[in-house]
Amino acid sequence: MSASFDPNSPVFKSHEGGKLVVRSTIALTGRDALSLAYTPGVAEVSSAIAADERLAATYTWRARLVAVVSDGTAVLGLGDIGPAAALPVMEGKCALFQEFAGVNAVPIVLSTTDTNEIIDTIVRIAPSFGGINLEDISAPRCFEIESRLRELLPIPVFHDDQHGTAIVALAALRNAATVTGRGLADLRVVVSGAGAAGVACTKILLQAGVGSIVVADSRGVVHSGREDLTPVKQALAALTGAPARNASIAEALRGADVFLGVSGGVVDEAAVSGMNADAIIFALANPTPEVNPEIAHRYAAVVATGRSDLPNQINNVLAFPGVFAGAFDAGATQITEGMKLAAAEAIGSVIQDGITADHIVPTPFDPRVAPAVRIAVAAQARLDGVCSTD
Repeated sequence: MSASFDPNSPVFKSHEGGKLVVRSTIALTGRDALSLAYTPGVAEVSSAIAADERLAATYTWRARLVAVVSDGTAVLGLGDIGPAAALPVMEGKCALFQEFAGVNAVPIVLSTTDTNEIIDTIVRIAPSFGGINLEDISAPRCFEIESRLRELLPIPVFHDDQHGTAIVALAALRNAATVTGRGLADLRVVVSGAGAAGVACTKILLQAGVGSIVVADSRGVVHSGREDLTPVKQALAALTGAPARNASIAEALRGADVFLGVSGGVVDEAAVSGMNADAIIFALANPTPEVNPEIAHRYAAVVATGRSDLPNQINNVLAFPGVFAGAFDAGATQITEGMKLAAAEAIGSVIQDGITADHIVPTPFDPRVAPAVRIAVAAQARLDGVCSTD
């Protein structure tokens, strides 16, 4: 048993018995209510759905229910801890869905890490859900799992470790650029990390119009001349067009405007000191940012982390509840790139009149965020023509 396990501590007490419950929306106060909620009344509803499955959207909770699915291989800063240990995190994710957007969600952890088995399992349980939120599945398997599920399922599939991070990072970077008197096209960005978040952040920043992006992994800059690249990194190298030469992240940071860390590695002061004046540093690894915040402030005009105890927290909860709520409102069958960009724009615009160097994104408890994202995502889904009624 872990030496840190203390059943009397506030942390363990708050998780005792789990963090979720299921309650009936019908008060089962007597025989009549029971006969409506269950037999014999329920048979009429089931028969109607059997004749026209579209009715399930109205007469079950399926259309507004998210499955939060993980295999426990890439959990927070803990890594591969397995499905049982991942379950408290998935419960927490479901609680956030409900708290911030009123969206119901069910945690599901799988006792397999096989890509095909995970895909097959999710496809088989999908008729119970209106959307799939993939969570804490290690790269590179997460890319294939999401891609294939998007093709196989007629409902939104969203890998939050990729796209939630990317959406909020874009929202924050757009406002940080405003604070420093620049536009996205003016920025030269270095991304540290070529995993799930790094790939998604790179893609959305390029789509949003960032001028130049270089991505580095543990072996240096990702470029097409490297022979050790996975297919995902080969595509990333082609996307960024990085010069085909071996370079360290310190070399890449010379003359850069933005550092975006999503790797968990350590970047020292010497590397950061080579960045341009009025730099922007997003060191998002938890619990220890890639760049020590004290050092970051010596060289950067704007600093953001993934920590809740520091200003400018890049927190996925700003994105995923509203993204799913908006997709459900519109009856969207998928979450498009346009919907992600719309979500980022909505998050950033919430604090448009109050942007400062220490306030480039709203806090998770700003009640304006989820409704703004919800409206923007639903509107974009309709524009993109991905609604089930289109």
